[in-house]
Amino acid sequence: MKLFMASLVTETNSFSPLPTGMLSFEEGGICHGDATSQPLQYWTAPLYIWKDAASARGWAVAEGLTAIAQPAGPTVRTTYEALRDEILDDLRAAMPVDIILLSMHGGMIADGYDDCEGDLIARCREIAGDKVVIGGLLDPHSHLTDTMMQQANLLVPYKEYPHVDVPDRARDLFTLASDTVEGKITPVMREHDCRIICALHTPYEPMRSFVDGMSAREGKDGVLHVGLIHGFPWGDHPRTGARAVVITDGDAAKAETLAAELAAELQSIRGRLNRPHPTIDEALDRAMAHPSGPIVLADVADNAGGGAPGDATFLLRTILARGITNAVVGIFWDPMAMRICREAGEGATLKLRLGGKHGPMSGDPLDLTVTVRKLASDLSQRFGELPISLGNMAWLESEGVDIVVNDLRTQTFHPEAYTGLGIDLASKKLVCVKSSQHFHAGFAPIAAEVIHVATPGSITPDYANIPYTRRAPNYWPKMEDPFA
Repeated sequence: MKLFMASLVTETNSFSPLPTGMLSFEEGGICHGDATSQPLQYWTAPLYIWKDAASARGWAVAEGLTAIAQPAGPTVRTTYEALRDEILDDLRAAMPVDIILLSMHGGMIADGYDDCEGDLIARCREIAGDKVVIGGLLDPHSHLTDTMMQQANLLVPYKEYPHVDVPDRARDLFTLASDTVEGKITPVMREHDCRIICALHTPYEPMRSFVDGMSAREGKDGVLHVGLIHGFPWGDHPRTGARAVVITDGDAAKAETLAAELAAELQSIRGRLNRPHPTIDEALDRAMAHPSGPIVLADVADNAGGGAPGDATFLLRTILARGITNAVVGIFWDPMAMRICREAGEGATLKLRLGGKHGPMSGDPLDLTVTVRKLASDLSQRFGELPISLGNMAWLESEGVDIVVNDLRTQTFHPEAYTGLGIDLASKKLVCVKSSQHFHAGFAPIAAEVIHVATPGSITPDYANIPYTRRAPNYWPKMEDPFA
């Protein structure tokens, strides 16, 4: 047996002011067939898992391109085509193969390509032929298209949000693919539109029970895998939204029926899905009234992991205006401010213009007097158990507030983003993170309370009023009953 594997990952926010070009992929990481020879990162973990599993079976492994970019606006056409074509060339050189496994996002849109993942899978199918097993690992914040369903044998999305189960789902996909190629199973996939667009936070009810219920159905009566595509709300795509996907062993009717049942079940709990998002002032009132700390405030609309710039000033401006101290805020993506702080050095006090550099959704820049408390390079933070690079970082202090800045755009996943600089979070009243939900796995264990704040920004959680041009309005909460 021979396995070919490759990875092309980014998520497209149709409303982001940041284009996704080759520089974005170079910054995120490009490996020309040698990702598994490099230090392990969150994005490369699936390839490590697949290579180890195949090698343990004595299979040959051919590794193609790995290319990762932080979520932003649509990918430049020539960039997508160049990366896609390198994967296809790698596949041609590796032929013949028995299995193709692709680590993708599922929500990638490029100029001229609404469905990058479907396009990539279909072109792999043209090269490999009908007998080769093609499997795709997907982020649930994706757009599940007909092309993806028709051209792949297996599509497995992560189940958790935050996505702490990537290694488990990678193992699931490998097992399903190996069982298929060895003739143990005949996978059949079906999906069903749930007609729901919102954030589905799996640590909380009712989603916790929904996900546990999906997992409990697997391994029984020929049901091989049960998953839920959440959809990426800020991707303007005809298939934006939640879709249930089921894989059975040769039973299309069962897969179709179960997918429809899951969609109906999600619709039945839709009124409890949206978590409350207080305004900035409401959140700060609530946090400051809490008898203990730290209170973790999520700046959900300035999440780099959803395509936002990561330099919005709305929350920090209000904290400073209200005279609140004993707070830490970050991570601000501001390469210019970062450069100035590195030039000034640790201990320097200087005037600094921070944030607000990418248009109205970033707010106005803040002109502050800051002290550079700490500088660091090559730090990382964990997401689950897997590391993610942080680039050059600065811990700044202004008016009693600690501010964390870096030059490598990323959301705040883990307390290490702050403690790695020497910040003592246990002593803080407020810990503010630029993240929508992935922070939860790392920060909830240290928080007296977690508050998701309805900040302005590129991914404001107003799901009924996202200005789609391509998605039909037949979804909840745009319509109270989208199936009526």
